[in-house]
Amino acid sequence: MPFRENISLGACTSFGIHSIARYFSAFSTVDDLQELLMSVEQLSSADSRLKTLILGGGSNLLLCGDFNGFVLKNEIAGIIEVHEDNEFVYVKAGAGENWHRFVQYCISRDWAGAENLSLIPGNVGASPMQNIGAYGVELEDIFWGLEAWHIKEQKLVTFTKTDCAFGYRESVFKRKFRDQFVILNVTFQLRKKPRFNTQYGAIEQELALMGVKELSIKAIADAVIRIRSSKLPDPAVTGNAGSFFKNPSIQAEQFAALKKSYPNIVGYPNSDGTIKLAAGWLIENTGPDSTTSWKGFRRGDAGCHSRQALVLVNYGNASGQEVFHLSEEILQSVKSTFGVELEREVNVVGCEL
Repeated sequence: MPFRENISLGACTSFGIHSIARYFSAFSTVDDLQELLMSVEQLSSADSRLKTLILGGGSNLLLCGDFNGFVLKNEIAGIIEVHEDNEFVYVKAGAGENWHRFVQYCISRDWAGAENLSLIPGNVGASPMQNIGAYGVELEDIFWGLEAWHIKEQKLVTFTKTDCAFGYRESVFKRKFRDQFVILNVTFQLRKKPRFNTQYGAIEQELALMGVKELSIKAIADAVIRIRSSKLPDPAVTGNAGSFFKNPSIQAEQFAALKKSYPNIVGYPNSDGTIKLAAGWLIENTGPDSTTSWKGFRRGDAGCHSRQALVLVNYGNASGQEVFHLSEEILQSVKSTFGVELEREVNVVGCEL
């Protein structure tokens, strides 16, 4: 598989930010990947400064400049039913499959469990890395296993749910094994008989507005799509990576103290006794000065979306560095106002303060 040189990555990420990859290629099979990694090893032996980036759907990535190295785009496709029992069907999907299309594929076959995760941008391969979640469901709830290629040892490794050590928007692939593996495929455990989850957010209200009389996984998916479309900008129109920050958790004592000063602060109890705060509320209730909220704030073409403060956007020609600096200002502002440290959910590459 040959590399192309000096390729723009603007169309490869949902932020749509201009960035040039020194070397770029795509792979659709394990053999292709092995061939590319051999080429990477040969070329980088002459220049140790060259880095390697495995790129999926590019929906959770902020690039802050040109990438001096190798960008390998994962395009492994395919969806197959590998097994079923009385209660579940087990479905394997290639890492390069679009996540939303995969969810729609499952719904069309009445395989339940993924419907609340409709319209999340990105590809299947990123779903366990991030442990994506929305509307009361996380990826780990339907995860069965995955296969990944160990880059250094050049071998196939199978991961179970336990191996992945899932947490809130976390997995071993984000920290312990960061940049060590290429996820090839993911197998999901989906229910033949659905267990509807409509308690989170505005799903029940949206179903009522839709006039749904008989609940189904398609109705829930349609409700989630309507809600997300009304609140979040379409990356095809306005560059963004969805939620830029995680919802932080704090001790109950700290939440009680904040509640006295900010009665409207939004928080939800975690199973461990801590309180998960709504990062969007924190961002919306502080700003670059005492009279301005970050929500709807814009500087040049970098901004904070007017309908969802968690979403940083590129209105056209913002640089990755400009978006990153805006995120840093928001982090400092929230910490100064509430004493709470936010954490970026988006994977940041090449950004400097």
